[in-house]
Amino acid sequence: MLVRKERSEKRFKISETSKKEVTQDKSFIKIFRANTIRGDATHYYDDFEIPVGRSTTVLDALLYIKEYVDSSLCIRYSCRMASCGSCGMKINGIPRLACYTNISELQDIGNNTITCQPLSNFPHIRDLVTDFSQFFNHHKNMKPYIHNTYANIQLQDNKKLREFKQTPEDVEKYLQFSYCIKCGLCYSACPTNGEDLKFPGPQALAQAYRYVEDSRDTAMKERLDIVDNKHGIWRCHFAGSCSVVCPKGVDPALGIQLLKGYLLGSSKNEKKVASLIDK
Repeated sequence: MLVRKERSEKRFKISETSKKEVTQDKSFIKIFRANTIRGDATHYYDDFEIPVGRSTTVLDALLYIKEYVDSSLCIRYSCRMASCGSCGMKINGIPRLACYTNISELQDIGNNTITCQPLSNFPHIRDLVTDFSQFFNHHKNMKPYIHNTYANIQLQDNKKLREFKQTPEDVEKYLQFSYCIKCGLCYSACPTNGEDLKFPGPQALAQAYRYVEDSRDTAMKERLDIVDNKHGIWRCHFAGSCSVVCPKGVDPALGIQLLKGYLLGSSKNEKKVASLIDK
């Protein structure tokens, strides 16, 4: 136990050179606990007091609890650098990435107790872990890959890989929407997803626009037909909460509105299919 304690203190120890700028303190974390996958419908909250520094994230705190206080805590994480989207959860009622949320920033705005809950609109599994199967199925239904009939024919004839010719302006049209990391925060924040399980959600619809706008793709009509139904894009009421919680600045609400422009025939964007570079 002494070794484990020393390790925990060392992990959160503040270097001598940074003591003037960083202060070590305590923080209280309230964590949602339940094991739905076992059929237990009851839930409760566990309270923990942990040491924190100015750079300690919510994920750091949760891992500290799991390693040194309660090993039964169930969380999902991977990269710890806001690239994989695995550690999404509701922190003080707002969908956030735990690795991207600094405890000191929450304390600065008066949140002395940090509450961690699983994401809304997802089937619950255990503690802070939810089931993303339905979310990923919606994403797959958008056929998130380049489809170009001309390129397929050329590849079959020449048996050689070819490159598409795109200008910087062509790339700029869809680049913002390609930054999505599929963290599910927008899906959790969307009020329509809480009412209609068949609604694709802001992530899937924004990705549909990402490929519609890509000049290398020729399946625009097919993609628009996928979302043009009573459970599709028209169920979006433009609450805008999806864009507020997005950690990568994708702005799904903007993508959905631009996609509606194509369906209504009001879009001013004239799509020009990219040509293949001869080699």
